[in-house]
Amino acid sequence: MRNQPVILAEGLSKSFGNIQALREVDLSVSAGSVLGLLGPNGAGKTTTVRILTTLLLPDAGSAWVAGFDVARQPASVRQVIGLAGQSAAVDEHLTGRENLLMVGRLYHLGRGETHRRGAELLERFDLVEAAERTVRTWSGGMRRRLDLAVSLIGQPQVLLLDEPSSGLDPRGRHQLWQTIGRLVDDGTSVLLTTQYLEEADQLADHLVVIDHGRIIAQGTSAQLKSQVSGDRLQLRLATPTTSRAAQAVADLGSGPLLVDTRTGEVTVPIADGVAILPEVVRQLDASGLALSDLAVRRPTLDDVFLALTGHATQPPDPSEAPATGQPTPERQPATRSLA
Repeated sequence: MRNQPVILAEGLSKSFGNIQALREVDLSVSAGSVLGLLGPNGAGKTTTVRILTTLLLPDAGSAWVAGFDVARQPASVRQVIGLAGQSAAVDEHLTGRENLLMVGRLYHLGRGETHRRGAELLERFDLVEAAERTVRTWSGGMRRRLDLAVSLIGQPQVLLLDEPSSGLDPRGRHQLWQTIGRLVDDGTSVLLTTQYLEEADQLADHLVVIDHGRIIAQGTSAQLKSQVSGDRLQLRLATPTTSRAAQAVADLGSGPLLVDTRTGEVTVPIADGVAILPEVVRQLDASGLALSDLAVRRPTLDDVFLALTGHATQPPDPSEAPATGQPTPERQPATRSLA
């Protein structure tokens, strides 16, 4: 059963006015696995989630969740999914416990089961002490954790998480990762959109990179990283003179330099790994430049993201699907399937 698609999308397309948010997107999520959907702001990630959760109808294409057609059987789809969007969707006039009990009743859980699940989730997300306070008195991070708890009260077969870590501190983020890991171990299937690339690396069995509504690459984390060849040399000077450092090591690199003028850090792709370090030190010493930091690292998903999309990672937007405005100039890179 693990390889049986529990989410299947074929040729999904969606436009908002002149903006084409999705362009023939195909997705497949196996039972008991995590699919990470990566892309810059406006790439089409949230639009995809809204279609799969029956909140939007596609203009073209089809999608099924747990065997149910999202367009023709929306009520059945809603019975088997849990959704946590980019912002907390909880009732601030109710207490934390009341929010969970209300949603449990909407899922037609029995009274005892609803109370049991609510208590379990309050404990899991470290919300017991605040459970009897109205949510309007809670912090943003606490509301976010409650929103995630609410999405789980029906023990969904399929969980869709749209930027789930936004608003969470590092401790809350790791708690969330542990919770998702336990759910997947128990057979839950997860579609996760994120711009925290560490999160995708940590959780996802398979990754899909989307940009301007098109899938441009997919594969495992290791397969995607292999597309960015070579190591990365990172250096910082004791006295920031970034342009001089860049000039001193430019001819040692195997690709274009990346210079962070804010931190004074210079990153250069290299082909020879640690073997090149003595030459780097010699070049900088000859230029009269003293190092404060020097390291060689393997490519990360950040490097993959930048290489594939041409965008650095950015903080998530509240919405990815504008209804008005002019279309963004389109690039149409070829899809790279790495499976």
